[in-house]
Amino acid sequence: MDYKNIILQVEQWGAAIIFNRPKALNAMNAETLSEIQHAISVCKSDDIKVLILTGSGEKAFVAGADIREMQNLHPSEALAYMEMGHETMRMLETLPKPTIAAVNGFALGGGTEIALSCDMRFASENARFGQPEILLGSIPGWGGTQRLGRIIGMGRAKEIIYSGEQIDAKRAYEIGLVNRIYTVDQLFPEAVKFAEKLAALPSFALKMAKHSINFGYDMSLDNATRLEAQCCAQCFSMEDQKEGMSAFLEKRKPNFSGR
Repeated sequence: MDYKNIILQVEQWGAAIIFNRPKALNAMNAETLSEIQHAISVCKSDDIKVLILTGSGEKAFVAGADIREMQNLHPSEALAYMEMGHETMRMLETLPKPTIAAVNGFALGGGTEIALSCDMRFASENARFGQPEILLGSIPGWGGTQRLGRIIGMGRAKEIIYSGEQIDAKRAYEIGLVNRIYTVDQLFPEAVKFAEKLAALPSFALKMAKHSINFGYDMSLDNATRLEAQCCAQCFSMEDQKEGMSAFLEKRKPNFSGR
């Protein structure tokens, strides 16, 4: 597929999806969502260990959904558009490998929702987050009303969604929305450095960890711990588990193969 609105960059450690509509501050439209879905499917390859998402330039990660495309939608058309967004976010959220949002600049509306669908969020010092949909007579439609509260707590999520106000990187870090903050120049290199660390770890164990955390979250504790036990047991079918434990007992560095 030829991408018009994103760049898919494949590296030794994994891949980066770079949102690339700089004139629109990387705003999301249906065409971009379709391209992201295709790129995520490519990233399911075993050769890709980690996925980073970021925006081109320093002004914006994703400044939101494309309002020009949405303005005159009929409710049935709006529903189809929201469902496409949900499908995209869920593909990202359930991708069986670590994902990092490297948030450079504005991450508003759909931009915050994309970041919420990633496992971790690293931010530049000039990053700004928000769900301003209420100021446009609407509400978040790509998972913001659900994922934000799960990450930062319901009270804080309601404050952000009800007011439509933006928060800076420092406040995002204080409330647990962001894992790490870097200078603009450091952001992507530091995200890559962390991705390289993860890429050197047992990929199947990372997959099982993500599966257990994601799908156990809404289960009862008994069912969630049963899921965890099953995921842990599956790791014992892999060569990397044998290598990791042997290396520990032999007091040497493990050499993981991804098998």
